[in-house]
Amino acid sequence: MSITTPRELFAPYDPAYDPLVSDGPGRNRDYAPTYWAATAGPAPDDDGPVAGDVDADVVIIGSGFTGLATALFLAEEHGIKAVVLEANRVAWGCTSRNGGQGQNASGRLYRSQWIERWGLATAKRLDAEIRYGFQTFKDLVATADCEPQGGGHLYIAHRAKKLAFLENETRVMRDHFGYDARMLSADEVRSRYCDDRDAHGAMHEPEGICVHPLKLAYSYLKRARAGGARVHPSSPVIGWETKNGVHHLKTPGGTVRARAVGIATGAYTAPGLHPTLKNRLFPVLSNSSVTRPLTDAELKATNFLTHEAITDTRTLRFYYRLLPDKRVQIGSRSAITGADAHRDAHYRLLVDGLERKFPALKGIPIDYSWWGWVDVAHDMMPRIVQPDAKQSVFYALGYGGNGVSFSAHAGRRMAQRIAGHDDAMFDLPIYDSPLPFPAQGEWAAPFRRLGQSMLYRWYQLRDEVL
Repeated sequence: MSITTPRELFAPYDPAYDPLVSDGPGRNRDYAPTYWAATAGPAPDDDGPVAGDVDADVVIIGSGFTGLATALFLAEEHGIKAVVLEANRVAWGCTSRNGGQGQNASGRLYRSQWIERWGLATAKRLDAEIRYGFQTFKDLVATADCEPQGGGHLYIAHRAKKLAFLENETRVMRDHFGYDARMLSADEVRSRYCDDRDAHGAMHEPEGICVHPLKLAYSYLKRARAGGARVHPSSPVIGWETKNGVHHLKTPGGTVRARAVGIATGAYTAPGLHPTLKNRLFPVLSNSSVTRPLTDAELKATNFLTHEAITDTRTLRFYYRLLPDKRVQIGSRSAITGADAHRDAHYRLLVDGLERKFPALKGIPIDYSWWGWVDVAHDMMPRIVQPDAKQSVFYALGYGGNGVSFSAHAGRRMAQRIAGHDDAMFDLPIYDSPLPFPAQGEWAAPFRRLGQSMLYRWYQLRDEVL
């Protein structure tokens, strides 16, 4: 069965949704009011909500990049036809709300930090895996109508004191990992890339592709279904029992029974979905805005000569780029809770940041503004694991904002694990242990938001003043 649901039949978008306090992500909710949702075009057919009890070899919970990629690779590389369960619309969570920047990275740690944490030998093997993952992403993008913009990644030093950090990271990437990373002066950034008035210099990485994320997800959806996967929106998991090794996943329309389950719900993981995930993720909000198209005069004044991914060195970094239709997209972290996300102060943070970087855009109308949750691991690195060898439950989570590209490979690796195939790389840190608890232990979970608020104030002081 192929179904396209009329938009007027979707439940309203909930702007105050908060994964730490809300009772699940809802059912059949419409997309957030993102630029991506407005410009992706008609959604491809799906298989409609679950209607009656179903038997499946594998169930994937979540239909974002990771869930759809897992279903795609289960079909194409292992001959397994998965059932994908989605609470709301396909790609409703992180996948339709991010900035579309695909980088040769995963998690929040830099390669120099990999060396500090695990030693050079492991860091080099991890780098080889992340490179392989970026190739997985590039291969999928090459077959998708998703407005790819290549060229690399520009990492802007927003203060002069950040140049030493970037210079060291450039040396690490060149000397230890063989990348053609290079430092750029402030004049080079402004004359060859864009006239970012925040820039005191930059590191340029050669690998990086920006995409229209929802169009890319639609491509994954079509390929997964072409391989035999069934994708069921409006089908949240509202109950989960395991009997004699068989998982019984209850949805409003019926129970789906499966021998294995892959969890790909990102920051939109419902509280209590499965015991192996309790307190394992720390969701944080990211806000994003898109301007109206720039005029020729504005393009000249900002000297936007690149469509590459751009981020800066703030701890609560800005990420921004010129879109194919000459709009500027900019995002950053801001609110602490869902209930607070609508406040004008968080919107103004982005507007002020844009105007500080590009004074010629002061007062430019903002056509799209939204926010979404990011799944952050407590040790800043993702996991693609089977957390309990006695249970056929797997998850791929914790990208920390670097999931646009690595989610593709995470889906490939989770499919491989579900299919029962081992790999020499599975002894790497992102594969050989579950997501950790907070450093203070499980009891600290109710106080994380207070700590986050204090950290944000400290980050702001350190980024802009100290």
